Amino acid sequence: MSAAERLTDGLYGLGWSTVKKLPEPVAARLGRTVADAAWKRRGKGVQRLEANYARVVPDASPERLAELSRAGMRSYLRYWMESFRLPAWSPERVRTGFDPKGAHYLTDGLAAGKGVILALPHLANWDLAGAWVTTTLGIPFTTVAERLKPETLYDRFVAYREGLGMEVLAHSGASAFGTLARRLRDGGLVCLVADRDLSAAGVEVDFFGERARMPAGPALLAQQTGAQLLPVTLWYDDSPVMQGRVHPPVEVPEGGTRIEKTAVMTQALADAFASGIAEHPEDWHMLQRLWLADLDPAKGPA
Repeated sequence: MSAAERLTDGLYGLGWSTVKKLPEPVAARLGRTVADAAWKRRGKGVQRLEANYARVVPDASPERLAELSRAGMRSYLRYWMESFRLPAWSPERVRTGFDPKGAHYLTDGLAAGKGVILALPHLANWDLAGAWVTTTLGIPFTTVAERLKPETLYDRFVAYREGLGMEVLAHSGASAFGTLARRLRDGGLVCLVADRDLSAAGVEVDFFGERARMPAGPALLAQQTGAQLLPVTLWYDDSPVMQGRVHPPVEVPEGGTRIEKTAVMTQALADAFASGIAEHPEDWHMLQRLWLADLDPAKGPA
């Protein structure tokens, strides 16, 4: 492990061991302080966040984009402060910390016995939404995590999410896909963050007027298992309660090849994601390249 990797792992470990012990107002102030300091430095992540917002809000002035990127960093650090503290939250704090609209789509879908796939973009705090599902609804689910370096950091994330009641699979292609399919065929729940492709097999979609690539997995799983595919969008307001919306199901088209059906369904997901991001762009934590025009063709997905 390199010195940089040891430092990264140590900082995350410090967050989970120390921040969760802070009073909530203190943790919130710390998050805002760190966010503002990072925003003022204007590193690569902040510059990329601002460039991404420029596509979401194309008529924004430079001053408006700067305001958005500052708010975006504060939202991003709110996510981290909450995530560091989530393991110490009581079931009641989890229950009252999230107010989703349209949750009946989830419960009705599971009651039908065919399984449900929740697909989310990087909006607000998807870990809190997951903890609400496992704690308030008492429904376990399976998700996928990108392998991080160092390996000890990946292990920390897996342990953290498993502690919240999630089954976590490594993002390893066919092996993870097969397990997800089995969980769905058994009538279970799968949750996937699905606005950024991590493989070369992504589906091209129109996203805010330009081409981007999003994962095919949610649409393929729905086709192969008969599970219901539900987009979910999240956002923060001025209260301590995160807001959310479970959107109506994305239906499998009646005609066409598997590739054509996957393209239509993934575009429907992209449209639902875009609706939530357009309403609350500052809560979209996309600090990486996403649109094809920003990617190096020689390297493929970011």
